[in-house]
Amino acid sequence: MSQILIRNANLVDGTGAPARPADVLVRDGRIAEIAEAGTLANDAGETIEAEGKLVTPGFVDVHTHYDGQVTWDPVLTPSSWHGVTTVVMGNCGVGFAPAKPDERGWLIELMEGVEDIPGTALHEGIRWDWESFPEYLDALEKLPRTIDIATQIPHGALRVYVMGQRGADQEPATSEDLERMSAIVKEAVEAGALAFSTNRLPGHTSIHGEPVPGTFAPAEELRILTQAVVDGGGEILQAVPAGGGNEEAGAIPREVDLYREISLATGAKVTFSAPQNHPYPDEWKEVMAKCRDANAAGARVVPQVLSRGSGLMLSLDTFNPFAFTEAYQEIASLPHAERVAALQDPERRRAILDASGENNPSMLILGPALHSTFAMEDGVVFEPDVADSIGARADAMGVDPMELLYDTMVELAAKSTDGKTRVLAVFFTGYAEGNLDAVETMMRDEISVIGLGDGGAHCSMICDASWPAFVLQHWVRDRSRGARIALEDAVKMMSKEAADLYGLGDRGTVEVGKRADLNVIDLAAVELQLPEVVDDLPTGASRIVQRAKGFDVTICAGEVTFRDGEPTGARPGKLVRGKR
Repeated sequence: MSQILIRNANLVDGTGAPARPADVLVRDGRIAEIAEAGTLANDAGETIEAEGKLVTPGFVDVHTHYDGQVTWDPVLTPSSWHGVTTVVMGNCGVGFAPAKPDERGWLIELMEGVEDIPGTALHEGIRWDWESFPEYLDALEKLPRTIDIATQIPHGALRVYVMGQRGADQEPATSEDLERMSAIVKEAVEAGALAFSTNRLPGHTSIHGEPVPGTFAPAEELRILTQAVVDGGGEILQAVPAGGGNEEAGAIPREVDLYREISLATGAKVTFSAPQNHPYPDEWKEVMAKCRDANAAGARVVPQVLSRGSGLMLSLDTFNPFAFTEAYQEIASLPHAERVAALQDPERRRAILDASGENNPSMLILGPALHSTFAMEDGVVFEPDVADSIGARADAMGVDPMELLYDTMVELAAKSTDGKTRVLAVFFTGYAEGNLDAVETMMRDEISVIGLGDGGAHCSMICDASWPAFVLQHWVRDRSRGARIALEDAVKMMSKEAADLYGLGDRGTVEVGKRADLNVIDLAAVELQLPEVVDDLPTGASRIVQRAKGFDVTICAGEVTFRDGEPTGARPGKLVRGKR
């Protein structure tokens, strides 16, 4: 019998109830007893003294891309550093099952293009001992982990598996194709997949520019495959909507109409990515209103929303808008200090800037966002003033914003002597009005669920998987530019609401009989650290990670998996098969 007693904690149980002093007794992986603080005794196992600390449920991250990493990494950082004890992967229509042997390389190229995961790492790291989706689940079940994982069957892999090149070429599915795909979806859900995922965003492409198979699939194909989920005992379609790339006004609201129809026809939930997109800063209001109307009519449409401004991290070592120039490439392979010195040379600076004009491909991404680009000069930025942006500072100084961007990047790189990467945060979503008020409203809406952290993906640009620490530090404790979010509400958002979306009723709250997935957190000490570029993927490929202080203990299934942010070696995490 394994047992842990957490004494004198400030319990925030995930239900939305106010925090209260309590002792929590864990036995054999479950919550065995909750009592008034200081009243429980421990006759076996470990006692954790938690006076002045929070005890929360383990957090649930419903939008990750650990599909490759999960086959080689038992720790699953960075999510596990931030109190997450359950992740859902297989999002956005991309993944690695089902897969015939001759399709594996193509699926890797698709994942690399859509989710920015180094193809070399995937080729080296994945051990392909499956073809069907049930075989994939069996393979995942063999590797113990620090956290639980759950899966979805992706449209991209499914379409290619059934239709071959016709599926990749976006050809219409025949009735025979649909019948076979439906059978595979039903089989996958019966074997344990929680959902079917699809991607309708044309800008999400493989490294060769090919959109995710199914991007242009008609509504009837989505309805039939969603019905297969329901027939298999599941209830969720996860989607990336057309219009999420800002290509046209009104696209995402029209997507909600489609999701409403699918939900009403099948009885399924449809959950989709719903950020505030900068070209249409008020469109999210229409999206949320349409979701409420759909749900009032009997549909179940659930927008997944961000908890922070999101975009990319810009530096010499991450996304670099000057990297394409010949003058930069001449020094690109130099050691860090030598490269910084070379970039400080006035002649090289001029040569790089002269070559970074209108033909700079990076400016298609960066140009519209210079007034929401902020330097992490003194630490992590949370909700900075637009006046401190590169664009606004350049306007005030009367200089070319690209020159100021270059000089700031070099200055930050010169400070990177401790292994931490000094970056500029570029906000493409959630910051259209120069603050996080829209994000706050979307988070608070009872129909939404926090997601879109993309753990395991966007290795060279983004690390939004650190969102739980951001929520606690910024929204609960420190926000000064607007209202804060009550602790009990924030914890519910990060645990119960996310677990409920995917039918994981055995977790998400601290209640007797529930799984013992817990965090002991020193809220006063929670502090996001500067991002780091680490070369720890297979083949030595790089990724951006971000740690946080203040997470004293994380417990998964009744075992302590992390202390002070470091893994203990315990591996109680399992594959979640189906709703709980």
